Amino acid sequence: MQQYQIPENALAGKVILVTGAGDGIGQAAALNYAKAGATVILLGRTVSKLEAVYDQIVQAGGPEPAIVPLDLNGATSSHYQQFAQTISEQFGKLDGVLHNASLLGYLRPFAQIEEKEWQEILQVNLTSQFLLTQALLPVLKRAPSASVIFTSSGVGRNGRAYWGAYAVSKFATEGMMQVLADEYANSPIRFNCINPGATRTKMRAKAYPGENPETLKTAEDIMPLYLYLMADNSKDVNGQSIDAQPKV
Repeated sequence: MQQYQIPENALAGKVILVTGAGDGIGQAAALNYAKAGATVILLGRTVSKLEAVYDQIVQAGGPEPAIVPLDLNGATSSHYQQFAQTISEQFGKLDGVLHNASLLGYLRPFAQIEEKEWQEILQVNLTSQFLLTQALLPVLKRAPSASVIFTSSGVGRNGRAYWGAYAVSKFATEGMMQVLADEYANSPIRFNCINPGATRTKMRAKAYPGENPETLKTAEDIMPLYLYLMADNSKDVNGQSIDAQPKV
């Protein structure tokens, strides 16, 4: 699946939401989903970045995307319910969600984590995904085969010193995915996690400032798995946490 080659227009007719779509992995996923024929809903905090991705999709001849500026740190359940209602009215269904947006925070000893930082990271990385997924379940149920992808991390499987709130949020993300996958095991909706691994992104550079980015895979390099889990080929894959860069 890490070498998956998606057939042309395999996502045609699908409506897919990507959070954190303004840059990095979210941007690459949005562009690739649109290239495969999907109408992509671009959700992010910075309008200018979303507009740039929008322009790239349109210039490449993809279906016209939608832009949703939203700060996940400040959004409430009512915002997500209104958003879900808008999707229902404009598109009638939702075929996929990529929960990509995350905050890293600062790498520091657990005893030094500030309460405000803890709350912000858990809000963006976990609570917002809970509220958004809950709001979107009714429109996901209308799709013949819907895929929800959460973003995990190696530190969300094995705790690592100094990764604090970020690691805790990813452990919880894995658990949320497993609960949903079990609850909806006999439905058309599937839930899985992707661990991107070491990828050339701004978040990675912040975590490892001394690392040479040229030694890392780009977001584009790991897209086959993102495409596979969103395509109907993976409709029987549910409750799995998969590495985009498996260790050889």
